[in-house]
Amino acid sequence: MSLRVKICGITNLDDALAAAEAGADALGFVFAPSPRQVTAEQAAAIIRELPPFITTVGLVVDQDPRPILEACPVDVVQFHGAESPERVRALGRRALKAFRVRETADLEPLAEYGSASAFLLDAYVPGVAGGTGHRFPWSLAVEAKRFGKPVIVAGGLTPDNVAHCVDTTNPAGVDVSTGVEAAPGKKDRAKLRDFIAAARAAR
Repeated sequence: MSLRVKICGITNLDDALAAAEAGADALGFVFAPSPRQVTAEQAAAIIRELPPFITTVGLVVDQDPRPILEACPVDVVQFHGAESPERVRALGRRALKAFRVRETADLEPLAEYGSASAFLLDAYVPGVAGGTGHRFPWSLAVEAKRFGKPVIVAGGLTPDNVAHCVDTTNPAGVDVSTGVEAAPGKKDRAKLRDFIAAARAAR
């Protein structure tokens, strides 16, 4: 399977188009409290202007995604909180389940989420759901493959280290937000291009 690159924390159309032009496969919109939070209406307005074949992902943290989906029909929902396996299954559509990890024991809950389309691994930082810019031990991404789902690596990725991550873990995808920003919620064009080029070259 070819590597998929997701640029998360999109807050404006200019950044969305720049990411698409640089070769991103997917764009993520954060609907939970965050410096990168957008409303469903704001995300929908951006999505309407995107080129075809870009996958759109809506990130929620312990929220009911159904009202959001009514206003902004993203392609995939990313559950990034403590959502139960039942909640993920009840959505009845493609969903990513994110897990904040720091050691092997943190992988055990993955076994409960068989209805998820893929698992996204992010760094564990107390009290913060994501977007921290911190890394987790990448060996955990290799271990997580035993649960039989595609594994996406997030957390602390940058243009300088993404190639090593891909070489080390051979993930289904990589997900970046902080590592390609000029400021919270504002992407850096050169970092976008360099990140995506480095990820592609590694595979």
